[in-house]
Amino acid sequence: MPLRTVAAARYVTPLREGGSLPAVIEGDDDGLYVLKFRGAGQGAKALVAELVCGELARALGLPVPEVVLVELDPELARTEPDPEIQDLIRASAGLNLALDYLPGAINFDPVAEQVAPELAADVVWFDAFVSNVDRSFRNPNLLVWHRALWLIDHGAALYFHHGWDGAPDDGDGAAANPFPLIREHVLLEQAGSVADADARLAPRLHADVFDAVLARVPDGWLGGGGAQPAALRAAYRAHLLARLQRRQRFVEEAERARA
Repeated sequence: MPLRTVAAARYVTPLREGGSLPAVIEGDDDGLYVLKFRGAGQGAKALVAELVCGELARALGLPVPEVVLVELDPELARTEPDPEIQDLIRASAGLNLALDYLPGAINFDPVAEQVAPELAADVVWFDAFVSNVDRSFRNPNLLVWHRALWLIDHGAALYFHHGWDGAPDDGDGAAANPFPLIREHVLLEQAGSVADADARLAPRLHADVFDAVLARVPDGWLGGGGAQPAALRAAYRAHLLARLQRRQRFVEEAERARA
């Protein structure tokens, strides 16, 4: 199923705690969204990671806000007094990505909040699978909304693609990475068995799921090195399949870190 597309009707406020200066915007459907700009520092690849990881998390039954595509009119820059925001809006004209805004949500505090061991282990497994470097104590990228945990901000995941030439992964490169950075994960201390999480989650992922998720990535976000969007989708698919097949490496690494 394709993602919903909304048009940005109003720029509400910047979220300056984000390095890429995301913003709360109002859509033409009267909804509020946290917009991630294509023209921000990491460019379209951060949006690809945000979309792919958010939709994979949803396929696994993990709690993530709705991901939508947002058409951004550069004319919105005319009403903004901040030159930095004006430049960002103009540089991001066209199709961008946003998450549903969760009003009243608070940042997750690992000292004050307890997460069920199974859910914590599932999040650890998922973040190891997608190589998410940004779920640490310093920056959990977790929200608590209506007393439930929500996963946000996956733009730093799939970080291999920032130095990638678009060639398919044969399984010996990024896909085989045991991801030792999992030791910094904010939920590791609360997690139950990651091996049990693997048994729960891995069967839910397969080629058809990867194909469906990658089909939602706009062609305009896929490029570089002269590769065509279809070839890049196939290369992402190859990486995800190889990562899944070699998951025992990151499962064992996460269990060692948890111990």
